[in-house]
Amino acid sequence: MPRFEFKLPDIGEGVAEAEIVEWHVAVGDRVEEDQLVASAMTDKATVDLETPRAGIITEVGGKVGDILPIGSVLVVIETDEDQASSAGQGMEEPAVAARPSGQSDKPPLDSEDASEATVQSETVGTFGERREGQVLASPAVRKRAKQLGIELSAVPAPDGQIHHADLDAFLLGGRAARPDLPAEERADRQFPVQGMRRQIALRMAELKRHIPHFTYVEEIDVTELERLRSVLNGREESAPKLTLLPFLVLAMCRALGDFPMMNAHYDDDSGIVTQYGAVHAGIATQTDKGLMVPVIRDAHQMNIWQLSGAISHVAAGARAGRLRKDELSGSTISISSLGKLGGIASTPIINRPEVAILAPNRIAERPVWVADRFEPRKIMNLSISCDHRIIDGHDPASFIQAVREMFETPALLFA
Repeated sequence: MPRFEFKLPDIGEGVAEAEIVEWHVAVGDRVEEDQLVASAMTDKATVDLETPRAGIITEVGGKVGDILPIGSVLVVIETDEDQASSAGQGMEEPAVAARPSGQSDKPPLDSEDASEATVQSETVGTFGERREGQVLASPAVRKRAKQLGIELSAVPAPDGQIHHADLDAFLLGGRAARPDLPAEERADRQFPVQGMRRQIALRMAELKRHIPHFTYVEEIDVTELERLRSVLNGREESAPKLTLLPFLVLAMCRALGDFPMMNAHYDDDSGIVTQYGAVHAGIATQTDKGLMVPVIRDAHQMNIWQLSGAISHVAAGARAGRLRKDELSGSTISISSLGKLGGIASTPIINRPEVAILAPNRIAERPVWVADRFEPRKIMNLSISCDHRIIDGHDPASFIQAVREMFETPALLFA
């Protein structure tokens, strides 16, 4: 039988290698032309790899987690073609066999669209277009379902894609496939750090290695701010509800006018600090694939309602993999928020080359001595981490005090 080597194609400019994050076939499987055989992740995107030939898989080029150079053999196929028609087999196939996950078939994209598509694929992961009979789920969800013994095809997916929450709902519905889970499932286990988690791990290690962080935490009375938020949210039921986060972005933008060093990048290779006039706020967002930081550009020009809408847009887009390239890069300062899970204090890691990051913590009602008696007040801690190479402790402390003043006297936010 003719033998065809499907090689890892050129995925994009400057990409020299890719990590195999999922195999969709195994040795012995029959594949048809354009069938998905593997998903691979680079430092820029995750792409689906589709075979240009039909036949039987006789070899695969590695295991999940392996990093393969561009041009290395991905799979070997015994094709159905006769010798005459298979002339040239083993030659490198065109790069169209690889495409970013989540991207549809032709027409070809222009350069701008292609750039956008690449970025979208960073968040989409391996959730490509749903084909007939195909279940859409990230590698992490697939792995967890496999460990739980759940058939993904049996799990309802309201938006067409299965998430961890869908697995949880399926389990709570009393239809867990393995009610007699054996004891060894609770035993120690090892697993490789792969895909997006590997990228996050490398990035976090780089940030901590380069930046001498220091963190400052202040307690803020947000009773009046919460009262204002309640009034605004009660004015029009059809309007989106304001959370605390847009108020924090608004206060941050106002305070940065007096502390431009906090809204800056530090290029430690050249020794240059760039202070920015515009505020492009990074909003750390938890997704099924891990932590992402979508960006609200020109946040300083937005009012509270525009900020609320922009935060909802980028957070939903990050989770669904629908953001453009400019919505995933270019932040000048970031906020890391866990909402109601915010704890009592944080030590957020700076998003290099930025030099500062804020983290609001959970609001709690506590008795506070006011004048001559205790009063129930809503109290929140606000944490900030800074790059101690170029920022001394005085600036972030003064910056947080400015935010505190606006939060405790909310009229100042709009003065």
